[in-house]
Amino acid sequence: MSNAPQQSVIQTKDHVLFLSTVFCFWFATYIYVPTFSLYLEYKHFSYSAIGMILGSYGVTQVLLRFPLGILSDILQHIRKQLYIAGFAVAMISGIILVYFDSFAAILAARLLAGITASMWVMATILYAQYFVRSHSSRAMGTLQFLTVMPQFASMALAALIVQSFGWTLPFWIAVVASFVGFILACFIKVIPQTRPEGQVRIKQYISQTIRVPSLRSITVLSMIGHAILFITIFGFTPLYAASIGITDGSLVWLVIAFFIPHAAASLGLAFVKLRDAYIDRILLISFIGTGIAMFAVPFTNSLISLSIVHAVIGLTLGLLLPLLLGKIAGLPVDSLRTSVMGFYQSFYALGIFLGPLLAGSIAEWFGLTEMFWFGGILALIGLPFLFVIRKRIA
Repeated sequence: MSNAPQQSVIQTKDHVLFLSTVFCFWFATYIYVPTFSLYLEYKHFSYSAIGMILGSYGVTQVLLRFPLGILSDILQHIRKQLYIAGFAVAMISGIILVYFDSFAAILAARLLAGITASMWVMATILYAQYFVRSHSSRAMGTLQFLTVMPQFASMALAALIVQSFGWTLPFWIAVVASFVGFILACFIKVIPQTRPEGQVRIKQYISQTIRVPSLRSITVLSMIGHAILFITIFGFTPLYAASIGITDGSLVWLVIAFFIPHAAASLGLAFVKLRDAYIDRILLISFIGTGIAMFAVPFTNSLISLSIVHAVIGLTLGLLLPLLLGKIAGLPVDSLRTSVMGFYQSFYALGIFLGPLLAGSIAEWFGLTEMFWFGGILALIGLPFLFVIRKRIA
C-alpha cells in the first residue's frame, strides 16, 4: 500500500525535529561508550567481566525488540509513546552509572540502556513513514547517518572529557541528552497508518514474520556486522590501543579515522539510489574487506597503522549496515512492517550481545590478537548468507 498522499503533510521542520530526537537518542547512549571498557578496567574488572557488561547491552534488545515490534504493529498508536519512554529509561541508566560503580549496578545500567536501544524499532518505522517505500534506502541512510554522527561526536569527545573532568561527567551528559530528547520526542509528528480489519492473533504475526523471504539471512548478516562493531571501536579497540602505547588523549584520532569514512558512507547512501545488483556487490566487498582488516589489526603497532585499518572497518561497516537496513525497510510487508523490523533488530542485537561476550572470553583465554582474528572469521562466515539472499531474489 502506498502512503504517498500522506507524505505531503510532512514538512522540513518535521524532519528536523525527528532527526534531532535521533541525535539525542544515540548521543545519550554512546557518550560514555568510547572510554567505557577503560573505565571498567580502571575498576579492576576482568576481560570476561568487561565482555559480559559490554554484551549485556544487547541482552534486553534481543528479548524486547521483536515483541515490541509485534505489539506496535497491533497497537500502532503507542509507537510514539514507546519511543518517548526510551528516553526516560536512558535517564535512569545514566543516573545509576553516576552514583554506583559495583558490577551489579553497572550491569543493570547497561541492561536499561539496552531497553532504550530497543525503542529504535519505533524510530525506524515512524521515520520510514515520512517517505514512500521506494525511498526506504534514503530514509534508512539518513537515519544511519544520524546514528553515526552522535556516535562520532561522543567518540571524539569522551576521551577528552574523561581526561579533563574525570569518569563521571560523560554519564551526566548522557542524562542531560536523554532529558532533551524526551522533551523533543513529545512533539514529533506521526503518520496515521491503516491496519487490515479482522481479529489479530499474535501467533499469526509471528509465523507470518518468520516466513518473510530473506529476512533471516539479512538478519544474520547484520548480526555479524554489529558483533564486529561492538568488538572493535565500541568494545576492545581502546584496550588494544592502550596495549601498544596509545594514550587516552590520542584515541580521538583513532575515532576520527573510523568514523569519518563510516559517516561518509552512510551519508552517501542517503542520497544515492542503487540497484539491487550493485547493493549485493557492495555488500560482498564490504564483508571481505572487513574480514581482511580484522585479521590485520594485531599486526598494527602504532596509532597511524591502527587508524588506517580501522578506517577500512569504518568504511565497510558504514556501507553494509544501512544497506541491510534498507533491504529490511523495503520488504513489501505493510501490515508487518514493525514486526519485521523488530525481528531484524532483535536478532541482530544477538551480535551486540554475543560478539563482546565471546570476544572477552577469547581475549582472556588466548589474547587480544586471537580476539580480532575471531572477528575476521565472523566476517567471512557472512559470505554464504549473501549468496542465499541473491539466490532468493533472483
